[in-house]
Amino acid sequence: MPDDGMSTRERILRACWSLLEKGQGAKTRMSDIARASGVSRQAVYLHFSTRAELLIAVTRFVDAESDIDARLAASRAAMSGPERLDAFIDAWGNYIPVVHPVCRALLDMAPADEAAKLAWDDRMSALREGCMAAVTALKTDGILRDGQDEAAATDLLWTLLSVRNWESLVEDCHWPQARYVEAMKRLARQALMRTG
Repeated sequence: MPDDGMSTRERILRACWSLLEKGQGAKTRMSDIARASGVSRQAVYLHFSTRAELLIAVTRFVDAESDIDARLAASRAAMSGPERLDAFIDAWGNYIPVVHPVCRALLDMAPADEAAKLAWDDRMSALREGCMAAVTALKTDGILRDGQDEAAATDLLWTLLSVRNWESLVEDCHWPQARYVEAMKRLARQALMRTG
């Protein structure tokens, strides 16, 4: 095992992350991850009892390495609903390109791979929580659009900010990243906030 200062757990997570980014996710077995990380298969299972546990841990590791808490700090510190909504969209919208290779791998794998589906669902649950917090801030300010309940508004924002929508606009339609983020802010305000 190389003496690179990394713990065995970190070495495994980094190897799995690398394999996902290279598009090898669906074909990757625990033995492949062990080989890539320079540890035994048994060592992988000592740290992660199932592939699902490992994939969920990788997505959380990517969040930690990408300093997701710092990215969300402005949203969490916002003093008004509109400010929180904009800051959350800015944080998530600009985070998608960072995590997109892992997201794409999990999306591709999920239909036939229960472990990948669980990891993807875990990440989307975290996104939904952020959407709900933004919607709740609008409701608290009394500016949630009439006729919208918090659950439906959260569903709408969560769908608007989906990775698939980002792919369609940024990758397929070649929108600049900044244009995508500004458009999502504008659409979210129009859909969720009362006018006048």
